[in-house]
Amino acid sequence: MSISTNVPARPRAGTGSLVLAGVLWGTGGIAGTVLASSSDLSALSVATYRLLLGGVFTVVAVGLIGRFRPGSGELLPRTVPVLRRVLVAGVLLALFQACYFAAVSLTSVSVATMATIGSVPVFVAGATAVRERRWPDPLTTLSVAGAVGGLVLLTGTPDGAVDRWRFTAGLVVALVSGAGFATLTLVTRIPVPGLDPLRTTAFGLLAGGVLLLPAAAWSGLAIPLHWEALAAAGYLGAVPTALAYAAYFRGLAVAQPVLAALAALLEPLTATVLAVVLFGDALGVAGWCGAALLLSAVAVGSLRR
Repeated sequence: MSISTNVPARPRAGTGSLVLAGVLWGTGGIAGTVLASSSDLSALSVATYRLLLGGVFTVVAVGLIGRFRPGSGELLPRTVPVLRRVLVAGVLLALFQACYFAAVSLTSVSVATMATIGSVPVFVAGATAVRERRWPDPLTTLSVAGAVGGLVLLTGTPDGAVDRWRFTAGLVVALVSGAGFATLTLVTRIPVPGLDPLRTTAFGLLAGGVLLLPAAAWSGLAIPLHWEALAAAGYLGAVPTALAYAAYFRGLAVAQPVLAALAALLEPLTATVLAVVLFGDALGVAGWCGAALLLSAVAVGSLRR
């Protein structure tokens, strides 16, 4: 018997899954930075390792807990809707991850994370309004406006030492990443028979990693066999990727897309705190106000029923 994403779940458990995903994602930029600096990997190669390792870890987890159909010998139902969903998820995950790590390399962990995730609710709310042919409700409008305001404050705060062209390029790439994640949120909200959140995570990540593999191989995939690089790669694949995406897709099955996108704003809080503590990243007063405004949007969005 297959498991699909339209199985009812407790709203509270769904909210907890989204919160967990946001916090775990916040550690991904740090882990990716450590991996890149300890192995001289490009942003594209780091994204490729993240998706491939995350997919492998999730497939193993699915097998260990017996989520594959007993006796069928199939890891994934071979239906057109399932294969199409996995491919679409893989393309969007590849776009999101590659652009995110490119933005990190052009700006900083905190700025790239906040710009990417802060833009997601805007894209989701806009797409939802177009699809439903009506304006968003007041709470959604308020929460998205808060996210936009926070993003404007954030992107207006590079100091004089920052190359503005480099910063602008990083911001554009981060917004492309955010658009990819917003599309992923909207697409995976629609259930596909035979494809549960864990399978979506496992095979979507693998597909995304395979899509990035040729380009990443050109830029180099060699990892030195020392503990720092290996630990960073393992953590990046297991925690902020496999576990976080499984939690997000699980919560998304019972949450509104805009709320799920707003919950992802918890990622910048974690990333900013870690970046300041570990790497000495600095934001001005306006930048911190922007961060607070982005996080306030989560609280407002959670009031939406």
